[in-house]
Amino acid sequence: MADKLHFALVSPEAELFSGEVDQVDIPGTEGDLGVLPNHSALMAAIRTGAITVFDGGETTQYFVQGGFADVTPDGLTVLAEKATLMADIDKEALQSDLDAAKARIENLEGEAALIVQQDIDGLSELIAG
Repeated sequence: MADKLHFALVSPEAELFSGEVDQVDIPGTEGDLGVLPNHSALMAAIRTGAITVFDGGETTQYFVQGGFADVTPDGLTVLAEKATLMADIDKEALQSDLDAAKARIENLEGEAALIVQQDIDGLSELIAG
């Protein structure tokens, strides 16, 4: 049984993290997901929110907007549409994204509205802190 999980977080701009960790918590569209070493294989869509990485008593958080998580026997890879180290987040930029999402949802319905509502919920949670 492996003691560590290989985790990689990749966005179109850069690879934000790649290494061995104890656990990763992901904001999935169907609910939050905790991934430990030897987790069953799965693929999950990611909603706007925070990915939390646990390693040796330390935690690091990344802000993500959309993407997919792929759990395999080799580890966890997150392909995020947007990702930033939480410590580098600009609250004013988050508020701007939230305002844009609120304006966008007014003209949507069905599944498209649900996806934007998840963005609104995630952004609101992060701004509230």
